[in-house]
Amino acid sequence: MISRLADALVPAFGRLRVTADRDAVLAPGSVLAANHTSLADPAIVMAALRRLGVEPVVMAAAGLWRVPLLGRSLAREGHIPVYRRTRRAAEALDLAEAALREGRLVLMYAEGGIPERRDAAEAAPGAFRSGLARLAERTGAPVVPVGQAGARRVTSGGAAKQIAGLVTAPLRRPDLHVHVGAPVHLSGDGSDRTRQAHRAVTDAWRTAAAHLDEPAALAA
Repeated sequence: MISRLADALVPAFGRLRVTADRDAVLAPGSVLAANHTSLADPAIVMAALRRLGVEPVVMAAAGLWRVPLLGRSLAREGHIPVYRRTRRAAEALDLAEAALREGRLVLMYAEGGIPERRDAAEAAPGAFRSGLARLAERTGAPVVPVGQAGARRVTSGGAAKQIAGLVTAPLRRPDLHVHVGAPVHLSGDGSDRTRQAHRAVTDAWRTAAAHLDEPAALAA
């Protein structure tokens, strides 16, 4: 339901286009790693992936499970709460591993948070935390890099600016772009794996950013 809702709502807030590398494969049991820049980008990425025929399990901040109706939907559909900086933080990786073993795809934001910036400009992904590398090592799952650009044009900055962005987005309809890269099989120690994943997601983001504002006829 959440993927369908995102796919239905996102076009009202911006012009979403989706591209993928020729060798991009969204195989069952893959980890999807996306860059995180805005409160809007999870919906944008979910809408893009649904257009590609994929409805992943999402690892998201546990606080969302306390939101009425949304929390029930997240729990019912098997999405994974992440209790950051608590003793329960490790539970998220256990649940993600179980989902991958079942052949589901897991969407993960390895940066672990949104950058503290007030402008709406694009910027390369921030440093990754270790969770993605550990999950890939535990499961052997391929990591599919997902780069999104334009989400900060919908919401960014402080609370007042974010509300204003949401209210005006249907009028502005900013360009949004999501690009899916080829799967990466991480190797080496934890630091090596984290660097490989970060590089792959950064490349996917660069491709997405390069597509922003181009004429629709040129979009793949």
